[in-house]
Amino acid sequence: MAKTPPPSATPITYADAGVDISRANRTKQRIKYLAHKTFTRGVLSEIGGFGGLFAVDKTKYSDPVLVSSVDGVGTKLKIAFEMDLHSTVGADLVNHCVNDIAVQGAAPLFFMDYLATGTLDPSIAEKVVEGIADACKHNGCALIGGETAEMPGFYPDGEYDLAGFIVGVVEREKIITGKDVQIGDIILGLPSNGLHTNGYSLARKLLFEVAHYSADTYVNEVKNKVGNELMRTHKSYWPALRKLIDGQCVVALAHITGGGITENLPRVLPRGTAAVIELGTWPVLPIFEHLQQLGNVPQDEMLRTFNMGLGMLLVVPSAKFKKAQSVLERVGEKAYTIGRIVKGERKVTYS
Repeated sequence: MAKTPPPSATPITYADAGVDISRANRTKQRIKYLAHKTFTRGVLSEIGGFGGLFAVDKTKYSDPVLVSSVDGVGTKLKIAFEMDLHSTVGADLVNHCVNDIAVQGAAPLFFMDYLATGTLDPSIAEKVVEGIADACKHNGCALIGGETAEMPGFYPDGEYDLAGFIVGVVEREKIITGKDVQIGDIILGLPSNGLHTNGYSLARKLLFEVAHYSADTYVNEVKNKVGNELMRTHKSYWPALRKLIDGQCVVALAHITGGGITENLPRVLPRGTAAVIELGTWPVLPIFEHLQQLGNVPQDEMLRTFNMGLGMLLVVPSAKFKKAQSVLERVGEKAYTIGRIVKGERKVTYS
């Protein structure tokens, strides 16, 4: 049995173990200021409490249903670390979560974040949260709380993890489930802004291990530096979707994230229906063409890994097609007619 060692000659504090509570508190004060800028009428609590309070406006909803989602940024963070660019990953996180609940017709209410690191760097934390707060404000969503965890030895120096949780609301009778999708409906695709937040493990392997690029490498085929291209912000489709939903133009929506069109579109199709997608009906972004060329990646693998230039798919009844086009034109959102709903069993085929 080991003998108990003598006590340390000098007092040991939490800071000696790598966690500086005073520094963390100063950072949280700055975060509190950023969050306050996003507060909406429904916020009932202050930042710093044990829980965030939010009241649903009962004058707007007769039978409100809450819709929630949680997600992270994934290995896109590796690019952020290498480029020392932290102001956009927060927006990636918020926009991804907003899109995930928007497909069910939900308006975002509030957001909470989780930032974990080995040693807290206040300047980096502030940049991340500033991106979160800006995106929340853009989406009409309140940042009402979160967690900043400092865990020495758990994360490499200069690295962190980031996750977010969102809650939205939709009138029960207006929930979009895909149950009204019918054979003959038209599929529209809204363009993406790049990889968004999916497929980065494969993209990093192809660009950095196969091609031996660095983040600063300018690639003629992409007309951009690798790092800048990979750090394009995940787009929020809520401004356009809100108008389409209000106009009752869509019967199903699919956020094209991990799994691509191949695996995400079937999630919103009812039994007895399938989708035919016509390749070549939308412009595939140069970054995807270059990635495919670098790795000789099979087409089906590309379509189930990346968004291929489409971040959101809409299923529109043929009778509402012109109205949907008009709404999209008014909000300045480009859309491509990429396919149709056919008889089948909840799968996507390409033609």
